Amino acid sequence: MITVEHLNKKYIEKDGKLTTVLKDVNCEINKGDVISIIGPSGTGKSTFLRSLNMLEIPSGGRILYKGEDITAKGYPLDQLRRKVGMVFQQFNLFPHMSVLENVKFAPVKLLGMSDEDATKEAMSMLRKVGMAEKADSMPGSLSGGQQQRVEIARCLAMKPEVILFDEPTSALDPSMVAEVLSVMRQLAAEKMTMLIVTHKMKFARDVSNRIFFMNQGVIYEEGSPQQIFGNPVHSATKAFVQGIMKLSFDVTNDDFDFFDMNSQMSAFSTKYGFSDKRDKIIHVTEEMTQVVLQSYRPLHIVLSYTEMTGDVAVAFMIKDLHQSPLLNKDIDELAMTMVRGMSREVIEEPTKLGYRIKVVL
Repeated sequence: MITVEHLNKKYIEKDGKLTTVLKDVNCEINKGDVISIIGPSGTGKSTFLRSLNMLEIPSGGRILYKGEDITAKGYPLDQLRRKVGMVFQQFNLFPHMSVLENVKFAPVKLLGMSDEDATKEAMSMLRKVGMAEKADSMPGSLSGGQQQRVEIARCLAMKPEVILFDEPTSALDPSMVAEVLSVMRQLAAEKMTMLIVTHKMKFARDVSNRIFFMNQGVIYEEGSPQQIFGNPVHSATKAFVQGIMKLSFDVTNDDFDFFDMNSQMSAFSTKYGFSDKRDKIIHVTEEMTQVVLQSYRPLHIVLSYTEMTGDVAVAFMIKDLHQSPLLNKDIDELAMTMVRGMSREVIEEPTKLGYRIKVVL
């Protein structure tokens, strides 16, 4: 369906420096593929995606859509973009039009549909994304997740053969991400051809039939979700997909700023989309640092989040200790009972540095 041959993209910066974003990218995209494009920031993921419908003009190489070179001079890009739709990070709805008017605008103007037929098609697409009841609403009255679903409906109304998603949930509040991903899962189940730039590893693993790991401006590794997430060939791929986000603190005495720690933990929870566990995290941390392990200082604390599994844990490390502090007869049993009641598991483990209590939430 789409063939990419030796694609590259270079920019000249304001200071005259030449920056290469894409280097000799090659791939085949087949009808029905759901391809998640993952990788570190700044590795050309969005530039590659935008090149596929020529929103970014390549510096070299070719892109063939159904055998035709879309990079060739004079290729009708307006026709291409009707078939290769795109959903962006930011919502681009017309603020002065209702939801229904937004969705039917392009089919009327670009496809020549009658107002009646466009209205029927728009309502069908709004029902598909669960937004039919908001047809008469204005975009400004909708949540971010609702606006993004309308954006998807607007794209679908053009009857595209391929949809490009450029981090469609990155601008959303974490509480709204699931509703957009749910629509995309539905499209994947219907065999819509999609390429998705995403940092949601679990979603990429579950919804895709292929994964492109981009690094240093190239498709560094390509394979099935099982291969990329379970048995990657390259160490850079393995390090990325197994990435664990961490936030750490060292409590040395009672003058430590616990309020600031709570604030940072709260912000960390929101940033990575597990704010539903924020209160438990803060409560567990307070009980462990100020009651259960109050006499064990210095205390190294690590809040961690593993996106692939969704695991959230708070670990408490006591240096140079060789047995569990929970065996101490002076430990506050009531506080520890509360901690266990709020957690999925409490792991006690010796390490090279000392002893760690890991509370999995």
